[in-house]
Amino acid sequence: MKGKTVKKGEKSLPASGGAHHYDASDISVLEGLEPVRRRPGMYIGTTGPEGLHHLVWEIFDNSRDEAMGGFCNDIEIVLLPDNRIRVADNGRGVPIDIHKKTKVSALETVMTTLHAGGKFGGEGYKVSGGLHGVGASVVNALSIYCKAEVHRDGGKYFQEYSKGKKKSAVKKSGASKLHGTIITFEPDEEIFGKIVFDWNTVVNHIRQQAYLVKGLKILIIDARGWDNKKGLDDNDVFYFRELELELPSVSFYFEGGLVSLVKYYNKFQKPIQNNIFYVEKELDNVGVEIALQYVDDIVDRIFPFANNIYTQEGGTHITGFKTALTRTLNTYCKKNEMMKESEGGFTGDDVLEGLTVVISVKLREIQFEGQTKGKLGSMEAQGAVATVFGEAFANFLEENPDDAKSIINKSILALKARKAAKAAKDSILRKGALEGMTLPGKLADCQSKDASESELFLVEGDSAGGSAKQGRDRRTQAILPLRGKILNVERARIDKMLASKEVKSLVIAMGTSIGDTFDLGKMRYHKIIIATDADVDGSHIRTLLLTLFYRYFRQVIDAGYIYIAQPPLYKIKKGKEILYAYTDDEKIKIIGKSADVSEIEPVDDESLAGEGVGELEPSTLNLKPNRIHIQRFKGLGEMNPEELWETTMDPQHRVLKRVDIGDAEEANKIFDILMGSEVPPRKSFIQSNAKLAEIDI
Repeated sequence: MKGKTVKKGEKSLPASGGAHHYDASDISVLEGLEPVRRRPGMYIGTTGPEGLHHLVWEIFDNSRDEAMGGFCNDIEIVLLPDNRIRVADNGRGVPIDIHKKTKVSALETVMTTLHAGGKFGGEGYKVSGGLHGVGASVVNALSIYCKAEVHRDGGKYFQEYSKGKKKSAVKKSGASKLHGTIITFEPDEEIFGKIVFDWNTVVNHIRQQAYLVKGLKILIIDARGWDNKKGLDDNDVFYFRELELELPSVSFYFEGGLVSLVKYYNKFQKPIQNNIFYVEKELDNVGVEIALQYVDDIVDRIFPFANNIYTQEGGTHITGFKTALTRTLNTYCKKNEMMKESEGGFTGDDVLEGLTVVISVKLREIQFEGQTKGKLGSMEAQGAVATVFGEAFANFLEENPDDAKSIINKSILALKARKAAKAAKDSILRKGALEGMTLPGKLADCQSKDASESELFLVEGDSAGGSAKQGRDRRTQAILPLRGKILNVERARIDKMLASKEVKSLVIAMGTSIGDTFDLGKMRYHKIIIATDADVDGSHIRTLLLTLFYRYFRQVIDAGYIYIAQPPLYKIKKGKEILYAYTDDEKIKIIGKSADVSEIEPVDDESLAGEGVGELEPSTLNLKPNRIHIQRFKGLGEMNPEELWETTMDPQHRVLKRVDIGDAEEANKIFDILMGSEVPPRKSFIQSNAKLAEIDI
C-alpha cells in the first residue's frame, strides 16, 4: 500500500484497517428501566441523600396529586425497618385493567415503563405535580424491593418487583371495600451506598405539602425501631397505624393554607405589617395563590411552588412576582409622594428585604426545566402571577395604609442602606486597588498560589495565632488570627460589616469580594478552617463565623470550602507514651475504666504556661513517671507549635469536619433563633436542647 504524505501541520489519520470498528453493533439500546439504573442522576439529580429522599417525594407526589384532584384526603408515610418506605393513600387506586398498548395491567405499565402515567392527557388529572411519567417507575428501578398494592373495584390486588422488573403478574389477594394505593419500596444499596433516611428532612418537606393542600391529613410514622415481637403483618392492614403501635409520629392537617405557612415561617420573627397579604385567583387557566408578610430582617424568604412541587431554583412564577412587587411598590410610593425624587426608585433587592412569601401556581400543562422539577419553565405562569398579584397587592396597600407605610419605610431603609453599602464597599475596593490589594498585615500567608492546595486557618487570639504560625506548613497553610468576637452579621448590613476590622480582613484574605461583586473563582483558599477553643467563647466565635459565611458567603459553603477543626481536649502521658484524646470517651478508653484514680495526676495548667512547654521532660515538671498524667487543653494557645501541628494542622493526623447545609430552611431558622435580636425564641431553644449539651466542669 502506498503511504500518504503528511504535510507539516496536518494530522495523520490511521488507516481504515487499523482503526476501531464502528458500526450499528456499537450502538447500545437499553431496555425497560435499565437507563435509570445506568444513569440515576438524570432522573433524581444525585445518588446522595437528596436523591435518596427524592424517591420518597416521587411516591408521595402521586398520592398528593390524588388529593389535589379531590380524590384523596388521607396519606400515610411510614419509615420501616430495613430501609423500607411505605406510602398509603385513600385515592382512587391505580387502575388494574389491561392497557391497550402494553397488553399488561395498567398497574404494571405505570410501575415498569418510563413516561407512562395518567398525567399526560385526558381527564384523569386536571392539575398534577408529575408530568414526565417517571416517578413510580424510577423509584421501582432504583429499589431492590418494591411492592404495589391497590384497593379498588371491590378487590385487593398486588404486584412485587426488584430493580424495576416484575416478579410475577398482578394478582388478586382478596376482596376489599376500600379504595387507594400502597407503595412499599427499599432503595438499592448498589445505587445509593449507605442508606439513611433523615426524619427531620421528611417531616419538614411533608409539612410544606400539608399547608399547600387544604384539608389533607398526612401522618408520618417512624417505625425503624419496630422489633415486631408479636409477629404483626402490615399486609393485613391498609394504614400502618391500624396496628396500634406506640411509635414516634407526626401528623399534619391545616385549613389555613398559605397564610398558616407564612405564620409558621415567621414564628421567630418580628412582623412589621399586621395583616398578612393573601390572594387566590385563576387567570388564563393558571391558578395563582400567594401569601406574604414583611418582617424586621434583612434577608428574604421566598418559597415557590408549582403544582405543589417546591421549585428551589425559581422559575417564571418568581420572575412575574418580583416584577409586579417592584412595580407596585414604586407606583404606590410615587403616587403618595413618600420618597424624594432624588432617591430614584426601588430595585428588586430593596423590596425583597425582610419579605416572607409563599407563591403557589397550578397549571394543567406544566413545564419544568430539568427532570427533578427544580425550576418552572411555563411562560404563562409569569404573566398570570404578575397580573393577579399586581392588582391584588395594589388594592391591599390602598386598603391597609398602616401596613403600606411600614412596607414602604422598610424598603426605603433598604434603599438607603444599599447605597451606603455600595459607597463603603467601593471605598474599600478603591483603597485596596491603590494599595495593590494589600493583604491584612496580621495574615501569615502561605507560599503556594494554587488555591486547591491552600488552607486558611482562622484561629482565636494572638496566642494561638503565634503557635499556629510557627507550627504550620508554610507552603500550603495560612494563618489569620482573630481578636475577640467578630461582629454578629445576622442583623448587620454590608457597610457596617466592612467597618469591622476582623470581617474586613477576612474578606480581603479570601479574595472573593462580597455582595454583587462576589466571585467564587477568585477564592484564594479551598479550605477555610475554623480553629477555635473548646469552650463557650470558642463556640460563640465559631457560630459568629458560620453566621457570616451562611449569610454572605453561602456559595463558599455550598462549594465545600468551610471546615471546623477538632483539636484534642486532653494530652495523656503514660510513661514515655504520649497520646491525645478528642473526647471524654476517648480519654476513658486510653486510661482504661479500671485505672487506679490514685495513679492519675492532673497537670497544672499554670505550671505548663510558657513557650515550648511540650519539650520539657516529666522530671522537669515534677511529674511522677509511674503515673498517668493528663493535661486538659482549654484553648489552642495552651499548645506549643509542635503539639498544634501534630494534633490539629497535620493533614495526616488532624480531624476536620466539613460544613454543609442539609436543609436550608432549617438552617435559616436556627440562625434566626440563635443570632437574632429576639430573646424568647433563643431562651426556648436553649432550654429545649440543654439535655444535649456537653458540660465541662
